[in-house]
Amino acid sequence: MAEKTVQKQAVKLTKNMTKKQIQTFFERLREQRPHPETELNYSNPFELLVAVTLSAQATDVSVNKATDKLFPVANTPEQIYALGVEGLKQYIKTIGLYNSKAENVIKACQILIEKHNSQVPENRADLEALPGVGRKTANVVLNTAFGQPTMAVDTHIFRVGNRTGLAVGKNVLEVEHRLVKVIPKEFIIDSHHWLILHGRYTCIARKPKCAECIVSDVCNSVDKYEFGAVREIKVEL
Repeated sequence: MAEKTVQKQAVKLTKNMTKKQIQTFFERLREQRPHPETELNYSNPFELLVAVTLSAQATDVSVNKATDKLFPVANTPEQIYALGVEGLKQYIKTIGLYNSKAENVIKACQILIEKHNSQVPENRADLEALPGVGRKTANVVLNTAFGQPTMAVDTHIFRVGNRTGLAVGKNVLEVEHRLVKVIPKEFIIDSHHWLILHGRYTCIARKPKCAECIVSDVCNSVDKYEFGAVREIKVEL
């Protein structure tokens, strides 16, 4: 409920960032994390596809605990398909919604084997045709595995976009389109990871850590001073 309240307030009150603010915003995030990466463990596009599919409504930590046991045993479509639904469940039963996720992953493996020569497609249409793969999952795979300029808007990115004024939107698709439009090309590939990590560790939902935020001065949040952002002191010369 608190998350929804923050989002509604942000959409109503936060002004869009200027180009100069956006440039500074990403320059600082890049300086903080020059080579950002997903926190999901994977070593190839197929492992990433499986991990992201399993991560829906689950933490990266819980997914990593499961896949750290699964992938050494099975990390190709053929190997996971051979496990079957019940076999796969034994590895992922600590993850939320594991029953339906196991069924989707097995079905996806079958499609990859039969239609894609066991390779992960590099286009949105074929990815979204896989069971358990929606627009967000497809965007993560396209960006992280194949370096395409896509934006997978999750709860963290939606919050950061609206709260800061980087990308104000009423739904995830509006925020996604706004982000792709306003983020300079030099930042677009890594911006997905920067924004998720910023939202996960600094621009958190209930009590954002504005006092220690490296971009608080270019953020348009209406509540940032309440949460400790330092006010600029104007000195008359």
